[in-house]
Amino acid sequence: MTDAPEKIRCDACPVMCYIAPGQTGACDRYANAGGRIVRTDPVVMLSHTVESGGRIVPFAARDWDGAPVPADAFVTGIGSGTTYPDYKPAPFIIASQVDGADMVTVVTEAIFSYCGVKVKIDTDRFLGPEGAVVRVEGEPVGHVTTAEYGSQMISIGGVHHLTGGTKAEGRVTCAAMLALCNGEAVELAIDDGSTVLVQAGQAPIVDGVRERRMRVGCGSATIGMFAMQWQGLVDEVVVVDDHITGVVSEHQAGKVIGWPPTGIRIKGHRSTPGRYFRVSEPGQGWGGTRLTDPLEILGEWNPKKGARPGLRLLMVSTTGEQFAYYVLDDSLRPVPQDLPQDLKASVELIDENCESSLCTVLFVGGAGGSLRAGVAKNPVRLTRSVQAGATRLTSGGAETYIWPGGGITFMVDVTRLPKGAFGHVPTPALVAPLEFTLSRADYLAMGGHEENIRTLDQSVVEGGEYPTAARVEAWP
Repeated sequence: MTDAPEKIRCDACPVMCYIAPGQTGACDRYANAGGRIVRTDPVVMLSHTVESGGRIVPFAARDWDGAPVPADAFVTGIGSGTTYPDYKPAPFIIASQVDGADMVTVVTEAIFSYCGVKVKIDTDRFLGPEGAVVRVEGEPVGHVTTAEYGSQMISIGGVHHLTGGTKAEGRVTCAAMLALCNGEAVELAIDDGSTVLVQAGQAPIVDGVRERRMRVGCGSATIGMFAMQWQGLVDEVVVVDDHITGVVSEHQAGKVIGWPPTGIRIKGHRSTPGRYFRVSEPGQGWGGTRLTDPLEILGEWNPKKGARPGLRLLMVSTTGEQFAYYVLDDSLRPVPQDLPQDLKASVELIDENCESSLCTVLFVGGAGGSLRAGVAKNPVRLTRSVQAGATRLTSGGAETYIWPGGGITFMVDVTRLPKGAFGHVPTPALVAPLEFTLSRADYLAMGGHEENIRTLDQSVVEGGEYPTAARVEAWP
């Protein structure tokens, strides 16, 4: 009998897998190749001078032909390896010159237990009550948060879902976040609400129906934009909306242009003239309400305030998707009529002014932990430098937004990163690329790892802690 090939231990994350020859660890990011740990994905380098598709540059390979790397190449954290365990310097600390200034870029893949995904869904539909649990494969992974103008907002992930629940909850949460960050579609089921298929940069699919447009504004805003378009063509316009339903004859926009009163009465909570709240419960009908018949929100017409037989009424939603035209009969009851041709243009104008419905996915991570020790020996100085703007933090080469306050909490639009930029470890946690760029003087002042600074050419020849290759791509 021959002895089985010896497994070796990978220390690139807290799981510490024993990996057999020719196999990968639980994360699929590291493998045992001939008795040594290698990084399975290439380091991604971005260049303005390289066409999309790029090329492969061997890192630390004996057969490297010395082909020059583009002079403007920027080494990202994608595929670079991590600082874990965090007593060691980051995988790449690269010196460069920018407009004659000596700069340093510190590159690493950060392991995030403290991270989440914010999803903005452009739709007028009601997806679920605020605070409702959001599930994937039946497991709770997040919640519905406060709606914003024309969009529904969902928060996915966070340390409590990743590590504070069952193993299944943590596993599913991590998988859902990874898929969303890498541009894949994920089906979200909202308690007491809808099922939504979400994919960054794509239109949401709500209960099997692909959304086409987000609302042009609330009912009040719609009247402000289009009151002039309706004047002289119709006697009254009601823009039905879950949040603020507008009535043109009462609205300030109507008053300014001399719109006469009509004696209309709206069933709802009157806010200011021509603006009504809570005309209906939220839903997937007219303007994000439950209405299938908009006449439900109308009370009796008042002839003493302008109501009369023959009065023309247009009711329309904030997307122009739903519209109806009525004429009051002798009993002051609205009778449905075909929409006149001259009013069709105004409804089409609402539609034209609605932007395309998309899903936006932002990764949010807290980088204020021990990974900072891989950048500098005095980690708090890195935090202060990032907060002060002296250190520029990017993620896979993409610009980030840094939250004020303590720590390094950042957000990045996942569509701005190269494909496959995010990974995971089965602790469970996400792995995201980070690059800290600052002046060499500032880097040394914060206690940077001076002995590990290398030029780009040196980095290509010597590689990182684990053997890998580099893929050169066009800058997004």
